[in-house]
Amino acid sequence: MHRKLREVVAGQTVVSASASTTVRAAAVTMAQKNIGAIVVVDAAGKLEGLFTERDVLNRVVARSLDPDTTPLSAVMTAKLQTASPDQPLAHALHMMFEGGFRHVPVVEGGLPIGMVSARNALGPEMVEFEKELQDRDHITEIL
Repeated sequence: MHRKLREVVAGQTVVSASASTTVRAAAVTMAQKNIGAIVVVDAAGKLEGLFTERDVLNRVVARSLDPDTTPLSAVMTAKLQTASPDQPLAHALHMMFEGGFRHVPVVEGGLPIGMVSARNALGPEMVEFEKELQDRDHITEIL
């Protein structure tokens, strides 16, 4: 909880897209990378917004928008709360709790350097347990 966000996001590959990317293309990328959010950046790599799984549900599907023609700019969150890499993980978790969201981009000099999610609060044992449950569910579906 007291680790700096720089340590938490160290080694992460930031998955990003441009604002003109379609919802479907972003969703496919998110599914391939097994992530719940993608950062939206401009041509210089500066953070413009965030697009999440919840956005797919609430801003696209629930509004009957076409994911093949809807750009991320129309459905992303543009006014974001971000965190500095020198802040502690507890700060980001508090932001998520207070704001009712699950992802906080970690930004330095306007550039996203990582993403913190509620999952970062879980210890390695909890993450492994969650994966095991998903594997069991998958096996059950196959059978």
